[in-house]
Amino acid sequence: MNLQDPKYTRFALVREMMETPSVVRQFDDQVVIPFAEQVKKKKALFLTGEGSSRIFPAKRAIYSAMQHNDPIPVFTEGATQALEYQLDDYAVFGASNSGKTKEIIRLLTKLKQEKHDALFGLTAHTGTKLEELTHLTHVLNCGNEDAVAATKSVVEQALFYDALQRRLLEKELCHCDNLAGDLEKSLTVQIDDEMIRALKKAGRIFFAGRNDGVAEELTLKTNEITRKKSDYLEGTYAVHGIEEVMDADEVVVVIDPFESEEEKMTECLVKGVGMTVLAIASRPTSFPTIIIPDNKQFASYLQLAAGWNLLVEIGLALDIDLDKPVRARKVGNEF
Repeated sequence: MNLQDPKYTRFALVREMMETPSVVRQFDDQVVIPFAEQVKKKKALFLTGEGSSRIFPAKRAIYSAMQHNDPIPVFTEGATQALEYQLDDYAVFGASNSGKTKEIIRLLTKLKQEKHDALFGLTAHTGTKLEELTHLTHVLNCGNEDAVAATKSVVEQALFYDALQRRLLEKELCHCDNLAGDLEKSLTVQIDDEMIRALKKAGRIFFAGRNDGVAEELTLKTNEITRKKSDYLEGTYAVHGIEEVMDADEVVVVIDPFESEEEKMTECLVKGVGMTVLAIASRPTSFPTIIIPDNKQFASYLQLAAGWNLLVEIGLALDIDLDKPVRARKVGNEF
């Protein structure tokens, strides 16, 4: 992608993706301080939301907590299933860019009626029902998104949780300028035409990788942006049975593949099924690879950005209106 070519700039989706580095540069990690003071009173964090407001922000936070053995565990679930949970000992965050997502409002209403004392919100708008139901709400600085597919807001939500976790551990977020620069590189890295051709004609696009929200979020974005059917293959699931029903015209995009599993993926998927396997990683892999900067602290953000870049190129190759899906809505289920 680039903002000098009109074929990209005519779409709000592309403009919003390319605003993400600026959103990151302007992010102030001090905004989490009042939240951290209240969260400390609880045993754990529960991060809920629907679609993009939950998948990457919450699952990245869980992955980070597990990776660094954080003393404050993090959990997530959709807000409707969360109605069945006992959440008294959790600091509950509801993320909804519109501030009026039905599932979130329903959960927070129930918890407020039960006198829950740690309800928090993340939204992109002021004066919302979400803000009314929570004890404290942070309004994102990324601005409105006109495209149906959420992009820059997803990254700011994730940064908020990232900063909150680090504040609870008395660490600084740091290096946001480095992240912004690396995001720009990931969003604009040139993608090989052969990759685009393979994905353009694919009957289905699978995303495989860690359960950190990246591959799963890109699966959703594939549906919204390219209108192609897509599925998320967690961890090494791609070589544990699903190959039986895969077809040669399908493509797997694996996010930062486990090096120890590359040979098995080649054996099962490339040789066994006859399908194409591509990768997004900071190193060369056994597969055709989109190479992104090596930034270990923020690797998942860069993987997501490179995935956006890839999906835009597929959408353009298919001559799709990137801003206006036929059925998908900006607010999936409005209160």
